[in-house]
Amino acid sequence: MAHAPLPASAPPLLYAHRGSSESYPELTRAAFVEALADGADGVECDVHLTSDGHLVLHHDDQLGRTSDGRGALADHTLEQLRALDYTSWKGVGIPATHGLAHEQLMSLDELLDLLLAAGRPVGLAVETKHPSPRGQGLEEALLALLERRGWDPCTGWLGSVRVSIMSFDADAVRHLLERVAPQNVCQLLDEDSGAQARENLSAGPLAGPGIAFVRSHTAEVEQWLRDGAVLRVWTVDTVEDTRVCLSLGVQQITTNVPRTVRARLTADQAPNSSTSCSARPV
Repeated sequence: MAHAPLPASAPPLLYAHRGSSESYPELTRAAFVEALADGADGVECDVHLTSDGHLVLHHDDQLGRTSDGRGALADHTLEQLRALDYTSWKGVGIPATHGLAHEQLMSLDELLDLLLAAGRPVGLAVETKHPSPRGQGLEEALLALLERRGWDPCTGWLGSVRVSIMSFDADAVRHLLERVAPQNVCQLLDEDSGAQARENLSAGPLAGPGIAFVRSHTAEVEQWLRDGAVLRVWTVDTVEDTRVCLSLGVQQITTNVPRTVRARLTADQAPNSSTSCSARPV
């Protein structure tokens, strides 16, 4: 069914969910290199701590779904994790431009290096995964790394990278809000989120509901927007979900397919687009 053009407005910022994870294995160097090539405004990643204290990009607390490893990630050293295969499960070839096999598992330090080399402002949304065997030691390790790299927890900037921290865990978010400016802390929400998670939204402007939550709690989401909230909605891949976000005025979209969503936004906005635009902060 054809869609009528939308009225002109600033398009939402696009965050690549685990990198361009439709194209390449999630959270690998290849996925993040592709996200930058796709023109994503930012990238989203998940972090866990290894047994020797390194922050690595991995979604599950267990190995196996996206590698040939087994057991808890937290029981492995970084060296042990680097020896695993993180790409074969996807069934796509990795071009040399997107990293060698032993470079695909990335530490957070390495992702920061990649983003800082992009030559443009880039957003980085870091999700801390819970339950963690380190508890809120996970957040403390993350803050220590960012501060060591020169991150400003008030502005969110680390060089040309704007870093925000997210979690579904309400206690983790409350802990972060004690140390980080609220505009750089995002409470993630899904259908199972409780009262404490919603209460955290009153402490800061950044909220991260899933698209299913947005669809089933539209009135609540509209009220958040009227109250000045910035919404970072995940995971928005389809035409229909993109248009729901646009109709509401959502400011940030997390997607597995940033190039496709960018083209969709451009097509929808083109008939009424302005002849000039100004850069927006990420």
